[in-house]
Amino acid sequence: MDDDRIKKIADKIKELRIQAGYTSHENFAWDHGLSRVQYWRIESGSNITLKTLLKILDIHHISLHDFFKDM
Repeated sequence: MDDDRIKKIADKIKELRIQAGYTSHENFAWDHGLSRVQYWRIESGSNITLKTLLKILDIHHISLHDFFKDM
């Protein structure tokens, strides 16, 4: 992963999942209708589309502003 900003976004998405009570990315993805492989890639820092980011933020009921405010 070349860009530290991508790692920060991936880490924050993982943190949101854990705060929601999910220890497994697979269970989180399954429960929310997301591809388990795609979700694993997102948390690993692979490229993410804005549409997917917005879907994940909607699941967590968090705004873009709140998501990025500490970055």
